Amino acid sequence: GMNELGVTPDKAHKKSARIVGDVMGKYHPHGDSAIYESMVRMAQPFSYRYMLVDGHGNFGSVDGDGAAAMRYTEARMSKI
Repeated sequence: GMNELGVTPDKAHKKSARIVGDVMGKYHPHGDSAIYESMVRMAQPFSYRYMLVDGHGNFGSVDGDGAAAMRYTEARMSKI
């Protein structure tokens, strides 16, 4: 999804709400919360072995603090 949307590591970060909306419209028309929660987990250094998403903003903490609303965060794909 993110690669086709052009949110690659060499480009600027995009608003998470924009990414979620585009993914929901093109690939997964079942609600935005599942898409955003998946993207948040991919941006957390403590959730996966490698961070798949390079996020800007509050993406939660290991202590269980939740991520900020998608309108306050930005993301792009991580370079692996």
